[in-house]
Amino acid sequence: MKYSLYSIIVLSVLLFVPAGCSIHKSLVSDNMMELPPSFTGYAGGKGTLSSKGKWWEYFGDESLNDLEAEALRNNPDIIRAYERINETEAILNKSRASEYPLLNINGSGGRSRQPGISGPSSSDSYSLSAEASYELDLWGKVKSEVDAGQFETQASVEDLKAAYLSVSAKLADLYYLAVELRAQLKLSMETIESFRNTLDLVKRRYRAGLVPAIDVYQSRQNLASARAQLPVFKSRLAVTLHALSVLVGRYPGSAVGGESDEIPEIRPFKVGIPSQLLRNRPDIKSAFLRLKVNDKRVASAVADRFPSFNLIGSYGGASGEVRTLLDSPNILWNLLLQITQPVIDGGRRRAEVRRSEAAFRESLAIYHKAVLNALRDVEDAIVNNSATEERINSLKVQVDATSASLRLAIDRYMQGLSDYIPVLTAQRFHSDAQRKLLAARRQLISDRISLARALGGGWMRHEINKRLAVDKNKGDNR
Repeated sequence: MKYSLYSIIVLSVLLFVPAGCSIHKSLVSDNMMELPPSFTGYAGGKGTLSSKGKWWEYFGDESLNDLEAEALRNNPDIIRAYERINETEAILNKSRASEYPLLNINGSGGRSRQPGISGPSSSDSYSLSAEASYELDLWGKVKSEVDAGQFETQASVEDLKAAYLSVSAKLADLYYLAVELRAQLKLSMETIESFRNTLDLVKRRYRAGLVPAIDVYQSRQNLASARAQLPVFKSRLAVTLHALSVLVGRYPGSAVGGESDEIPEIRPFKVGIPSQLLRNRPDIKSAFLRLKVNDKRVASAVADRFPSFNLIGSYGGASGEVRTLLDSPNILWNLLLQITQPVIDGGRRRAEVRRSEAAFRESLAIYHKAVLNALRDVEDAIVNNSATEERINSLKVQVDATSASLRLAIDRYMQGLSDYIPVLTAQRFHSDAQRKLLAARRQLISDRISLARALGGGWMRHEINKRLAVDKNKGDNR
């Protein structure tokens, strides 16, 4: 039986197609790492707030809510992450172009003059042709590159979610640091007023000859020490507000952060189980997707070592007159199958396979590290939340005790039963305990924020889809 060239081409394609399905077996599975059934530091049943939504809204502070919305729109890190998505989508579309035939249209026209025995002669020449080429993706090389581009784009979306999570947590942390510093300034002013009143009292007793001059000097020392705290807290507050301004995309020094000096009580968040982190932590999802990216690049590198098949064809015409350019006698066409088998390349393709496999193993280590760090973040946050709660309870007892001690020391001093040293000591202890309590209450909010950040969540998806839709509409209108 005599086969035509066309039959041979078709038969070759059909024979090679099944082989393309078994060149590279995927190395990625959904269970790449075994997780513990629960967190060691969590007893369960304690948390009441969910971190899946916009967790900062549970704090009930409209100023914070407004700043978070502004930061999610204008923060430079978030804008950069958005543009990274646009970049990876463009690269993906570039890869997808290889799935389609390439078509070019060529045309030319000219006039030439040549010398001859009977004199020079002139002639016109015109040509028009369409040239097409298409690579048969028998080994899945093009598909692997497209799949890698899709996974890279999805990983970029997860990077954006991670930026959302990081910026929102940093902003809330800075916001409540500013609240604490205002509370510390308020406490400093109250302490200064209290020490001033005590100094006036000591002066009156000194003028009456009831106490020595050293009591006056010690009281002045206490007052001066309290006043020295004011510029420290003022500068820290200014620096914190500068950081807040930059975080929301404003110039440092802009009015931002509200005027609140009341540190709220924040209930704990629900913790859940470790396996939920794989769904809620964008950094873990990003690392897993890049694991898939490198797996597909291994497949592409392996496929590149096999023969490539290209269909090449052209159709057109050539004539001395434009009107007869596409007449049947002037038509030219060709169709061929081009097969290229790498033979000697100095080991370049083999080295690329090894490089891709090493990159996959590297990304696997990065994924394992991301999971371990996520588990550690939650465990640390649980421990810190519990420790700070205990510390606050102890500090409340200390504040009450130092307050009672201060009242008793002043009473004994006024009755002449003791010198000024117990009053001086009690004032310092009471002021120090109040400051520590304010700092601990703010630290508990910071620990709550750290736990919310460690747990991840799905609230970013709606915000991202909404913004990407707006960007797509803008792109369609350009």
